[in-house]
Amino acid sequence: MRVNNIKASFLSLDAQIISGEEEFVHHMMKSKLSSEEFKSLNGKIKYIGVTDEFKKVMKTFKVPEGETPAGFKKELIIEKEGVLRVNLARDISYDKNGELRATKVLFSADSANPYEVEPIAPLIANLTCNPGIIYDLFINNPKANINGLYKNRDEVMGELARILGPGCDISVELNNPFETDFNKILDEAARFKEMLSEYRVVIKVPHTGAVTKDNYRQLLEGDQKLNARQDKVDTAGALHGHNLALKLQEHGYRVNFTLMFEPFQTQLALQAKPYFINSFIRHRLIQSEEIKKLIDSYETTHDKRHLESLRNYFIACDYYAPEDKLMDVESVYTLGKGIIKYRHFEDAEGQDGLDSMRHNLRLLKNCNLADTRLIVCSMEGPFNYPDIDKLMCEPEFIELHHKLVITAEPNYLARFTSTNQVISYQRRFMNAAKGQK
Repeated sequence: MRVNNIKASFLSLDAQIISGEEEFVHHMMKSKLSSEEFKSLNGKIKYIGVTDEFKKVMKTFKVPEGETPAGFKKELIIEKEGVLRVNLARDISYDKNGELRATKVLFSADSANPYEVEPIAPLIANLTCNPGIIYDLFINNPKANINGLYKNRDEVMGELARILGPGCDISVELNNPFETDFNKILDEAARFKEMLSEYRVVIKVPHTGAVTKDNYRQLLEGDQKLNARQDKVDTAGALHGHNLALKLQEHGYRVNFTLMFEPFQTQLALQAKPYFINSFIRHRLIQSEEIKKLIDSYETTHDKRHLESLRNYFIACDYYAPEDKLMDVESVYTLGKGIIKYRHFEDAEGQDGLDSMRHNLRLLKNCNLADTRLIVCSMEGPFNYPDIDKLMCEPEFIELHHKLVITAEPNYLARFTSTNQVISYQRRFMNAAKGQK
């Protein structure tokens, strides 16, 4: 009789534990084996042990007896003379004991606030922080940082690491990506690794574009405007982020390559071998809506004041530099029309603002980076998340669920656990049970 659904664990194997490794092997003896694994190992394995990496992981994270930490998959290595060694490899698709998370799509949170991260911590596989999130939204915000309990970034990151546990990656951004001394950047990255462990730390590296080591201080002074147009770049400056990401990757760090707004950024970004790429949704969609509104108003009325308003909007949103305040309106119109066309804002590919997400998933499907995932981020309003949820049910993208991480502020994700009928039914249930024992 053929049995295709064998339920087995390492305990099911008739094998001895290698002397001296009992402490480690006992952590995974009850872990499940697939039918295929059991059939290929049973009767062939005489001894069970673990790899040095397994020991290192277990020494890094304190977990209960009989468990292995979340965020790691088990790898089975068969050696000569019937020796089986178990390895632990980092993979946030996995929960504790090497069991897959509930869905292939993973969730993440944009927050450095331990108070709002704690309720969502068991449900996420990544956390993203940048200086704005850490300092503006938390440390320097008295409403969030209650009684000023947390004094600096290291205190915040240490508490977040404790709350999130081993199964959650933590993406942290360099304070100054324009630092010219790479050793100082390595020192900062090493500090993050010391706080979070090599297994959880992911270094966020931004696209730099027209911003360079020579002009970035313009963003900190006066009107905080750059005197260069976003498309007028210095080659070395524009590729600074790419080279920084690649160098960090070569030094053993996983990289979250951030500030990706347009699909045309992605292919070059992938050359830096990032662990995460991004599709920023919110501001791009808002800008598309405003650009289209002003273009439509001009095409309806032929009143050039609408194009003058569009020119001012382009300056405010950094498409143009302040010196472009007298840009001819025909050029403004051409740019606006080109943006709307490129973003597919008038057809099904991009009316929901998700054309960049579709584009990036297709590229990940065909790239040679097996572990690289897309983070879809920067959401707001009642439809961003529901539209993403619908998109992932489209036949083209079903097979790409394992490539997707959805991240937002915890409260934004939380709102999509509720509907009007939740209130209606809770009213009915609670009133029905009132006074009952």
